[in-house]
Amino acid sequence: MLYRTMPKNGDKLSALGFGCMRLPMVDGVIDEDRAIAQIRKAIDDGVTYLDTAWPYHDGKSEPLLGKALKDGYRDKVRIATKLPTWLIKSREDMDTYLNAQLERLGTDHIDYYLIHALSGPSWKTIEALGAKDFLNKAVKDGRIVNPGFSFHGLSEDFQPIVDAYPWVFCQIQYNFLDTDFQAGTKGLEYAASKGLGVVIMEPLRGGNLALPKPPRAIADIWDLAETKRTPAEWALRWVWNHPEVTVVLSGMNDEEHIRQNLAVAAQAESDSLTRAELDLIRRAAATYRKLMQVGCTGCGYCLACPAGVQIPTCFDMFNKLHMFGNEAEARHMYNAFAAGAVLQREPGFASQCVECGQCMEKCPQSIEIPEVLKRVAAALE
Repeated sequence: MLYRTMPKNGDKLSALGFGCMRLPMVDGVIDEDRAIAQIRKAIDDGVTYLDTAWPYHDGKSEPLLGKALKDGYRDKVRIATKLPTWLIKSREDMDTYLNAQLERLGTDHIDYYLIHALSGPSWKTIEALGAKDFLNKAVKDGRIVNPGFSFHGLSEDFQPIVDAYPWVFCQIQYNFLDTDFQAGTKGLEYAASKGLGVVIMEPLRGGNLALPKPPRAIADIWDLAETKRTPAEWALRWVWNHPEVTVVLSGMNDEEHIRQNLAVAAQAESDSLTRAELDLIRRAAATYRKLMQVGCTGCGYCLACPAGVQIPTCFDMFNKLHMFGNEAEARHMYNAFAAGAVLQREPGFASQCVECGQCMEKCPQSIEIPEVLKRVAAALE
């Protein structure tokens, strides 16, 4: 295992973090014995950063991780979990959830605690409820060691949140398709320039970039490489190639996938890919984007929609459906984000469109937005 340093505290963390959002299942519930065995094996093999959250597995992820870290394993790792912003209605709620999480995890402190799924509006809401006071006091009394946040908002909202509090770290979505999505490369570099550690989620786009059988056009590109790698290794190594990255999370639930990811993490130094390899990855990214149905960049100029449609979210999920052909995953993500609960906003389904046309006047890509939204609703609702 390779280790990278958290800039503000000097913590040596495993380059690969274990994400506990997609644990192995059996009969609709977590396969506890298998999940605990996987987590402990990963720790034995050098993983020191484990990431969970209040809602993962309908609230069962944190208790499972607590069980896995018994028998001396707690002292070997750093735990990361998150405050569920969309459930917080008062300053008191923040302490209530944190204390419940400590109990669930069987620990007296959270090593890395994140304000979950921030966007510009949700940060303003949680800040007004007393988030800064909560973090300051929880750090002072030792329940939180390192405060941070995870981000799911628009690009322009990221920098103000970074600057709003003395965070130790942040967590962003980043992969070779998402260089201009949400925080993107610009956000990664800005956070690092401010001394924040950066934890990466979705390096494989929910596993889609790791499919053993990618689209034929993508497979043809990988076949051109002098050094042969799996799709998962290409995607992971591209993220680790960035020196600004501290930890890359992978939601692992298969023993062979864990073994493969550990093997990659043992050799994926920053700045280790050649110029030719980076060119191939750029070609792969461009080819994936050609498979996209909508040329939406996620700029958000079309918002706010009078009918409440979350247009960039709808288009993102529609593109994922056609790029990867994974209908179940696309429908799941569409319903999770378009419903509004994750980002603390009103529902914004494609079918809410009333064809007023205001969005088309604002779109720099000249997308026929109402017509595409009809296709989105037909495909995903």
